[in-house]
Amino acid sequence: MDDWIDYYDSTHTIYASKRHRDLHFQVIARDIIGYISAPDAVVLDYSCGEALSAAKVADACSMLILAEPAPGVRGRLIARYAPNTKIRVRSPEELRRMPEASIDLVVMNSVAQYMTQAELDVALAVIRRLLKPTGRLVLGDILRPGVGMGRDVLALLRFAAADGFLKDALVGLMATALSDYRQLRTKIGLQRYGETEMLTKLKKAGFSAVRASKNIGHNPWRMTFVARPALTGST
Repeated sequence: MDDWIDYYDSTHTIYASKRHRDLHFQVIARDIIGYISAPDAVVLDYSCGEALSAAKVADACSMLILAEPAPGVRGRLIARYAPNTKIRVRSPEELRRMPEASIDLVVMNSVAQYMTQAELDVALAVIRRLLKPTGRLVLGDILRPGVGMGRDVLALLRFAAADGFLKDALVGLMATALSDYRQLRTKIGLQRYGETEMLTKLKKAGFSAVRASKNIGHNPWRMTFVARPALTGST
């Protein structure tokens, strides 16, 4: 995952325009809020990226913890949200020192594809320890085997056409084709999981999980799973 962390910590061209970037984070925030069950919930956004709409999520819960591995991004998060008393920024290492069973909702969206299977297992173990017995993990934007970049492009173009940045998206796609992102995706690849494979992985990590009816974000060809800590002896 280190190469991907370095990429997202750089000045990259993953978003076609400022409007695309802002709408992306607005949609993610809206979908996360939909999983917050109570205003006193403690929420963890694991590997959150720039999280430009985090204040909206914080308004819907008692505390939002933004965990981010890229040090440059983490520094910007700290500066951006320093005035907001409901937002805390942490590194993944700091999560390991947090109290057990202290989180109501963990969201890990569009992250698993950049991790090795072993890295995801480690993250799931940390999350399992942090979640309250009644808590939930929402694992979103999981790439499926056999669903290639063409569907990602189509999903982006549909999103762009509906929200007024289609020209920017077309230019952005050409830029991405020549970018470090495309080169990394070709060289390293992205981790993909079938539905049964991911459910099995979550079960082995101590969760009881189901596939959600709708993916987080704008791409309907990717999957979201909702998992709860399994009762002892039921895994």
